This record gives sequence, C-alpha cells and structure tokens, in this order.
Amino acid sequence: MLIRSVLCAAALSAAPLAVSAQDWVLDPSHTLVKFSVDHLGFSNVTGVFREFEADIAFDPDDINATQVTFVIEADSVDTFWDARDEHIRAEDFLDVANHPQITFVSTSVALDGDADAKITGDLTIKGVTQEVTLDAALNQIGANPFVPDQEIAGFTLTGEIDRTAFGVDFGAPVIGAVLPVTINVELVKQPG
Repeated sequence: MLIRSVLCAAALSAAPLAVSAQDWVLDPSHTLVKFSVDHLGFSNVTGVFREFEADIAFDPDDINATQVTFVIEADSVDTFWDARDEHIRAEDFLDVANHPQITFVSTSVALDGDADAKITGDLTIKGVTQEVTLDAALNQIGANPFVPDQEIAGFTLTGEIDRTAFGVDFGAPVIGAVLPVTINVELVKQPG
C-alpha cells in the first residue's frame, strides 16, 4: 500500500491543478502559479496568474500513461502594479487580445526518486510552442489535521521558462529572459 501511495503521489505531482476528476479536486485556496523576473539587475519582480484550470488522465498502475493539460488565462497576470500588468497584457509581452491562453500539455511523466517526478510537455505562449520540463516534488500526502476523514496531497512544481523562446522578447536581456516558475498545489481526495 505504501509503494502504491508513493507511486500515486509522484504521478499526482504531474498535475498542477487537478487529478482524476473522480478521486481528487483542486483546492484553489491553497494553489498558486507564481513567476519572477529580473528587472535590470536591480530587483526581482514577482507575479502570479489568478485564473487557471487543469485536466488529467491518470492511472496509478501506469504512471507513464499520465496526461496533463493545464490552461492559464493570460489576462489574469498580476504583478501587483496595474500599469505594469497592462503592459504585460499588451503586444510587447503576452498579447492577450490575440493569445488569451497559455497552455501546457504533457508528453511524458517519469518518476525521479521516491516522491519526485519529471513532467515534460509542450508549453504554448503567444502562439509559440516549445518543450519544457518541470520538476515535481511531493510535499505531503495524508489526512487533513482539521478534518481527519479528508485526505490531502500537496505538491511543488518548479522550472525555468525562457520567455524569448516564445517570442516574448521585449527588453531582454536587461529585463530577465529566463523566468523561474513555481506552482504550489493542494488536492483533496473525494469520498467514494
């Protein structure tokens, strides 16, 4: 049972936002999609995307068959400064009027240790698709201490995205080209 739980948890790491609709659902109050960008070498600006969805096909007995689709609403970008956010939404950066969504579709999921996985897939930003790999780590899986009959799984996904590879090259390289990305996720197992 423990081995199956570890394999299951590692596979779940591949799902930034949802796992097997029958079994697990995203807890949006404990999920965050975050990035940062170097600003001229003087500071790092942090941003988030506030609207996103994911779908996954997952079989704990066949981890390699895991499939993840992750969709971000590009206009939901928030760097905590309205004028900057409007510029990021404009043609210089994300061009949300013509490219309203950022998508990730997995092509492979591979275990990388007892509770880690590598998720490779096609990331599309501003109409350009490139292959990227994210590292997924299981933080914890177990009972909610406040609701003991509820099982929760928590994961952290990390990686780096070179925005210039997607034609988002305004200001590069003085405005950082490579953006560290972190996705923190909590999933709740559904009864039944």
